Amino acid sequence: MTPSQPPPIAIEIRGLTRSFGAVNALAGLDLEVYEGDLLGLVGSNGAGKTTTLRILATFLLPTSGTVKVLGHNVVTEAETVRGLIGYMPDFFGVYKDMEVEEYLDFFAACYRIPSARRPRVVLDVLELVGLADKRTALVGTLSRGMQQRLGLARVLIHQPRVLLLDEPASGLDPRARLELMAILQELQRMGKTIIISSHILRELETLCNRIAILEKGRLTYAGPSAGANQRDPDRGLLVWARVAGDATAAAAVLRGRPEVLDVQPVDHGLRIHLAPGEADAGLVAEVLVHGGFRLLELREERPGLEEVFLRMTTGET
Repeated sequence: MTPSQPPPIAIEIRGLTRSFGAVNALAGLDLEVYEGDLLGLVGSNGAGKTTTLRILATFLLPTSGTVKVLGHNVVTEAETVRGLIGYMPDFFGVYKDMEVEEYLDFFAACYRIPSARRPRVVLDVLELVGLADKRTALVGTLSRGMQQRLGLARVLIHQPRVLLLDEPASGLDPRARLELMAILQELQRMGKTIIISSHILRELETLCNRIAILEKGRLTYAGPSAGANQRDPDRGLLVWARVAGDATAAAAVLRGRPEVLDVQPVDHGLRIHLAPGEADAGLVAEVLVHGGFRLLELREERPGLEEVFLRMTTGET
């Protein structure tokens, strides 16, 4: 059986640099995004996330390097690229005195969608983002969350294949964020390739199938979200266990083993830090059972994306 081939590359970035005077916002960035990916772009303020998205959106020229979107160079084929992407900046203006459908019809006209088709196109994107019942409302009367969904509808109006979203959940309440994330998952199911930058790492962890971590304009990690959470072989493994009986005595038994670096009581159980090497959760089970303890629960603890991010970056900008 031959291994499955990766999907085609939607975005290819090679040796990308961008300087603002003496400051290098991007310093030799290499990144591939595959068709159908929902990639989370993670980094501290000043890491280069927005600069990367603006170059992909053809709003900024790279200082050096090459960037291609669906095989088209963002510098030499900028007009073609603009028809393939939808870019939503972190802050975007709206025409508050226009009706919702009028606002979208205006942008549909900007993309030269024929007037006969525009009502259907506008209604389709409004239904997709859950604003069909607001089509005659004034834009200025919409809540912050609804305006964000309207901004997403605007970038979808010409049916782009690639979406570039810079902090789309910024300033939204928890319910509005969850609704927006559900829309993004639906867009991914429709085959869109999506890059989303965000500081809400817990949401990216469950939303995205791939993660890219930037620091000082360089890539520190790019790959599957699950891969970012794999244990660091130099750091060892964390295991959580719960036993029937005296947890303090169980902790003392575990501390007597050279493979165990530390044991701490937490969440009505024990959090065990194993030394790097061959030790795994099976060792913990063996030690506890042989020590006369009845094991009620045992699981490996993978670090969350926030912990991985803090470990992989220093916060320098």
